[in-house]
Amino acid sequence: MNSIAVSRGDLDRLEWVGATLATDLRDADGRIALRKGRVLQPADRGTLGDLPWRELHVVVSGADDLGERDAGAQLAQFAAGPGCRAGSPITGHWPIVSEHRGILRVRVDALTFVNAIGPLAVYTLYDGQVVDGGETVARAKVIPFAVALQDLTAGGARAREAGGLVTVVPFIATRVGSVVVESLGESAAERFREALEEKVTWLGGEVLDPVFVASAADAVAGGISAMRDRGAGIVVVAGSRPKDPLDPTYVALDRLGALMVRRGVPAHPGSLAWLARLGQIQIVGMPSCGLFSQATVFDLVLPRLLAGEVVGAAELAALGHGGFLTHDMTFRFPPYRRTLNRGTVE
Repeated sequence: MNSIAVSRGDLDRLEWVGATLATDLRDADGRIALRKGRVLQPADRGTLGDLPWRELHVVVSGADDLGERDAGAQLAQFAAGPGCRAGSPITGHWPIVSEHRGILRVRVDALTFVNAIGPLAVYTLYDGQVVDGGETVARAKVIPFAVALQDLTAGGARAREAGGLVTVVPFIATRVGSVVVESLGESAAERFREALEEKVTWLGGEVLDPVFVASAADAVAGGISAMRDRGAGIVVVAGSRPKDPLDPTYVALDRLGALMVRRGVPAHPGSLAWLARLGQIQIVGMPSCGLFSQATVFDLVLPRLLAGEVVGAAELAALGHGGFLTHDMTFRFPPYRRTLNRGTVE
């Protein structure tokens, strides 16, 4: 790719047809007559002669170069993995759009490799964000007006090797049951049911009617077993006292043979949440004062469980990075259809 400065006197002597205009050209009133990025054609000769420019800057592509438009379209195709598609260009950017609701996964190492190739640029939302169908999750751009084919080929090969730079993991239709270990009263119980249903339904799951039990190990174990018998893949246990090692909920889990994945999570609000596993059933614990909250650790973990992702002790520990869940962190949470009451968990 070569850059050429053309003076008005050289307009009929130099070969500028097929070159790319590097700057906007304006008329005498300051309005743009020819936009940068335009591939100049013989028909543009008259317009060029009429415009008040002094020096014309154009870019001439070589035989081994690919123009911005074609290169950008290919880069977007390379970057879009399962659950994503490349969209139509918008002012030199090629959007990459989610095909369905789910969790965005970014192949960060591959993304960094591609972006280290100077002419190429792909920028994304954060890995792990919940996104909706039709949402732009990334954009691709070619920085210059043309790119060497070898650069595009290298970037494309790395993106394909990674299975795309961005993918969207869909949610799996899962039954979600709940066991509430306390007497909330009729009004609070209804609020809890509505809050849980709002979240689970938006994430593609089905909510079973909650079971309210006494704070006793046998009662809690019976409630969890009842949810298992009703086909729940996830059970939410609400109202436990997580800091008490002898809380009836923990005793119940031991009796059932459940594996405690982790007690407490390095994030706030929601640090007293816990996660256990009973066979294939995921059991999530949360204190009663977090039942109606919208933005807690629960709202980070639930989408991953409903997407079928493995959430173990290491994954929970990793939530500490960015785990200070201030109002500025709103983007990390699912955009539930209705605004629920915000609250604290501790």
